[in-house]
Amino acid sequence: MIYNSTYNDIEKEIETNNLVGKKYNLIKSIRLGGIGSKRLIVEDLGVNFKKLIQQKTDLIYSNVELRDKGIIVYVVDGQKRFTWVIPFYKLVIYKSPTFSIHSDGNFIKYSNKLNHKQNLLFFKKILDHKYNFNKQNNYI
Repeated sequence: MIYNSTYNDIEKEIETNNLVGKKYNLIKSIRLGGIGSKRLIVEDLGVNFKKLIQQKTDLIYSNVELRDKGIIVYVVDGQKRFTWVIPFYKLVIYKSPTFSIHSDGNFIKYSNKLNHKQNLLFFKKILDHKYNFNKQNNYI
C-alpha cells in the first residue's frame, strides 16, 4: 500500500496498524537497538512510485521503520512525503551493488554511498524479524 502521508489521515494510520502492527514503545525500541534506518538515498524507483514522484535534480531521501508484522518505508520528495506499507509476507530485500526493497511489483533501490555499514546492520535486523515472524506464524 502506497499513499501520500504529507498530511495525517486517521483511516490510513488504522489501516497501516492493521497491516504491520502498531509502533513500538520507547522501551521496546531501546531493547531492539533502534527501529529505524539511517537516512537512505534513493537511486531508482518502481513505476508506481514514478507516477507519484516527479523527480527533478534533487536527491530523494528515504527511511525505513520496523514494526511487529512488517516495515514502513517513508520517501521524502521535496515537500511531499509518501508511505509504503509492506507486511513481512510480501517483503523481499536484495543486496547487490545496491540495497533494494521489493513488494507487489514495486521497488526502491538505494545508494550505498551514505551510512552503508549502519544500514547493512539494520537490513539484517529486518530480515531476522521477518524470519522470526514467519517461524512464529508457521509460514516456514
